[in-house]
Amino acid sequence: MKIKIFAFLILFGSIISGCNTSNEEIGSYDLIVYGSTSSGIIAAYTAEMKGLKVLLISPDNHLGGLTTGGLGYTDIGNKYAIKGLAKDFYRRIGKEYGVFERWIFEPGTASKVFDDYLKEADVEVLYGYRLQEVSKQGASIHEITLSRDKVDHSLTLGARVFIDASYEGDLMAKAGVSYTVGRESNEQYGETYNGVQLRKRHQFPDFIDPYKIKGDSSSGLIWGISPAQVAPDGTGDQKLQAYNFRICLTNDAANQVPISRPTDYDSSRYEMLLRLFEAQPDRRSLNDYFIWSRMPGGKTDINNRGGFSTDMIGMNYDYPEASYEERKAIVEMHESYTKGLLYFYKTDPRVPEQLRKEMQDWGYPKDEYTDNNHWSPQLYVREVRRMVGQTVMTQHHCQAKEVVKDPISLAAYTMDSHNCQRVVVKKDGVAMVKNEGNVEIGGFGPYPIGYGALVPKQTECDNLLVPVCLSASHIAYGSIRMEPVFMALGQVAALAAAEAIEEKQAVQAVDHLRIQKSLITDPLSDGSQPEILIDNTDERVIVKGDWQVVSKDCFGQDALEGKGTGEVTFPLEVTQSASYEVFVYFSKIAGVSPKTSVKFRMGDETKTLEILVDDVEVIGQTSGEWISVGVHLLDSTGQHSVSIQANEDGVVRADAVLLVPQKTVGS
Repeated sequence: MKIKIFAFLILFGSIISGCNTSNEEIGSYDLIVYGSTSSGIIAAYTAEMKGLKVLLISPDNHLGGLTTGGLGYTDIGNKYAIKGLAKDFYRRIGKEYGVFERWIFEPGTASKVFDDYLKEADVEVLYGYRLQEVSKQGASIHEITLSRDKVDHSLTLGARVFIDASYEGDLMAKAGVSYTVGRESNEQYGETYNGVQLRKRHQFPDFIDPYKIKGDSSSGLIWGISPAQVAPDGTGDQKLQAYNFRICLTNDAANQVPISRPTDYDSSRYEMLLRLFEAQPDRRSLNDYFIWSRMPGGKTDINNRGGFSTDMIGMNYDYPEASYEERKAIVEMHESYTKGLLYFYKTDPRVPEQLRKEMQDWGYPKDEYTDNNHWSPQLYVREVRRMVGQTVMTQHHCQAKEVVKDPISLAAYTMDSHNCQRVVVKKDGVAMVKNEGNVEIGGFGPYPIGYGALVPKQTECDNLLVPVCLSASHIAYGSIRMEPVFMALGQVAALAAAEAIEEKQAVQAVDHLRIQKSLITDPLSDGSQPEILIDNTDERVIVKGDWQVVSKDCFGQDALEGKGTGEVTFPLEVTQSASYEVFVYFSKIAGVSPKTSVKFRMGDETKTLEILVDDVEVIGQTSGEWISVGVHLLDSTGQHSVSIQANEDGVVRADAVLLVPQKTVGS
């Protein structure tokens, strides 16, 4: 709260002085974090917990970025990859809903959790000021100058180290750091999924006519279709994957604000959607045209699906280099398009009746985004600028054909790009509309991100870390750019900043091994006892019987799967005698046994528990959940273990066991 008052006093002072141009220089900080995304909040929290004097700058007054902006259906990839404070965030979300951890949530719940982090660490937050200038001394950022919209007043702030945690990379750019926009050619990094990609997912069926008058090219193209010729696959360009809003609606009539007509509503924007309806007469559910994910509280996280949906394809190319005013106009254009799309579904008589009626059950939630007319203030800007730093992450890193030498975090999601343009192509001499740019290539496990991808070349800037617009090719960034990873990298950036300050060295000189050690010994950056994970790959795990290694729907790289007789024993070795809640990772897969027997040995005592498949609810983008087998006092001098036993009723997975130390009163 202290900085809210501080910002108000500055604003009030400029008003009573007649709004004359003024510049105020504020005391220096150890660390300034620019951008209040999920990454920025975790970075600021971590740095404060490590004893730094920190300022978090929230240029748009919205804390939490996409995580609080509607993206409640978390893109996990693989839970094993989510560690440290990123994992802690989802554990805290779980507590809000009365469970161990939760990966789907309401925007307001995420906001509360982030507010808790900031309050706990007493993080100073400056709201509503945006970057104008960067002053450097040699290769170091010395000061930054900020201004506030519609107020003729600026601030100049100094720090020893800076973190650019914004989605746009404005601080990075103004600091003279090399970056790129758009798609590299496949040739540049020897990739296969970069550049132009005309593929089958999120696509129009063949032979949907692109012209205003069907068959008449002279009538012009329907709105949203580009006249550009499609370049060969793999060709680089500066086109961006489409942006959209992750839409939060509710079907709770008591909590609804009606979907209404936008002031600049133009139904011609949705002409291609009508032609898609015509081509797909068997698809008459909203979930055929949106990824309609249900959230707690009767709410949604709605994302793009199919040939025509919430992605405003091709309308974001100017965003990276646009002024703040121009970006605002682009955001407003996307908002108008999206609200218009919902209104079109709800009211237009040309929309199939089943779809209209289904949409009429939904409205904007009264209890979300109350300061922004119940609409998310955060556009999903999937990709803006990307730094070209010391290390460039590429497709080769994602697929483990190349491994970084300075690993500091993990990513695990599919290499994912949304469409970049809507074009006309010909097949059998017939013109038709197609989307271009969508790529969804997975099949790989968690892989490491190198520290060098977070830092610029030292000659360009030696006191800046970039955990969001990090150094990666377009297609590799498509795998890395997930909110849990941004949180993890925010923590890494803060730890690196603390190291650089303590050792009085450039951020490029920070030893990644020291960051690794800190993440292992103090994963929550608060001095608490770390939890203990025993994966099936641990060399101490004892396997008896016929168990196969499987790599699909696992925690981590793989799991053991058995049927019949045998057991897999996970040793529970603790260095501190304490109470631990013990969890077994359970994957709810096809053919799984109706019950899994878990034998728990604690010293000389043995007990057997059963996990019933019907009692396990798997929620979100994951095939498994942690199942508690109780809280147990484990003596550091005793021998303890958990054994997973196979049976004849179906397959049984032995994947991982987790020990979570229980906090005592006052700890």
